Amino acid sequence: MPKPLLADPALFTRDLSGRRYVVTGANAGIGFVTAKQLALQGAHVVLACRRVAEAEARIAEIRAEKPDAKVEARALDLGDLASVRRFAEGINADFDRLDGLVNNAGVMNTPQQKTADGFEMQLGVNHLGHFALTDALLDLLKRSAPSRIVNVSSCFHDKAMGRDGDIHLDDLFFEKRKYDGWEAYAQSKLANLLHAKGLAKRLEGTGVTAVSVHPGWVRTNLAKHTMPLWVQDYVLRPFMRLGGLIEPWEGAQTTLHCVLSDDVPNHPGAFYSQTGTYRDRSANRGGWPLRSPNPKAHDDALIDALWKKSEALVASA
Repeated sequence: MPKPLLADPALFTRDLSGRRYVVTGANAGIGFVTAKQLALQGAHVVLACRRVAEAEARIAEIRAEKPDAKVEARALDLGDLASVRRFAEGINADFDRLDGLVNNAGVMNTPQQKTADGFEMQLGVNHLGHFALTDALLDLLKRSAPSRIVNVSSCFHDKAMGRDGDIHLDDLFFEKRKYDGWEAYAQSKLANLLHAKGLAKRLEGTGVTAVSVHPGWVRTNLAKHTMPLWVQDYVLRPFMRLGGLIEPWEGAQTTLHCVLSDDVPNHPGAFYSQTGTYRDRSANRGGWPLRSPNPKAHDDALIDALWKKSEALVASA
């Protein structure tokens, strides 16, 4: 695999004092690395996590490096829209600005489960929870413009373990077809990409830039239902490194570039990719931005149809 793409080091020397960011799933992996870097640069960062105790422990790590870091943990369960609404109400009440929302949290290849609202777990957490969260914070982001929304998608929106990424609007929750964890994951990650494109269309002229990213094949616990971390570390890591396994700092590079780079607003709705695995091998080197090889990623009718379906589902919960 090609070497991972790295952000301009000058971005990490910027003073972010006075800026405020929300990063979901920031208690581990690339979410934590992203939140930590923003905090080390002086930003006020909210670690939005389901397991607050874990987030508090990670905050202690940040403050060990920067004792005056402005970081806090707040409870957010993306699988429960009541929790999403409570979280957003708190942010809207306590913050007078929000410079960036990083929709990073996610689950991958889970057994068939439902969220608290009855949605298929992967689409519910990865897409619908973030769709509702973004909508609830959108006015604050607009008032704070220029601001950013970064959706963490995946190269698996294109193809996941042989399953083509697609959106089944007539059966989003696998009620009419046999459940397949990888197919459900691919669907949710394509939804993340289409959500960013839908946002870009609706936010034109507001100063809010929405994009999606593939962070790379990162060594994290996201794949715990498929490959425990100890397997990655002790058995497969030497081989997977040759196939593109990267560390969380490398995996956070694309997200951090999209949050901080002055060039990103020139590409609203774009997909930014770390090195990956695509049906078109020429895309494997990644690109900031990269045109997705999946034709569904460029289907305007699908973008609008998914938006309307998502609005209806969130409103019904």
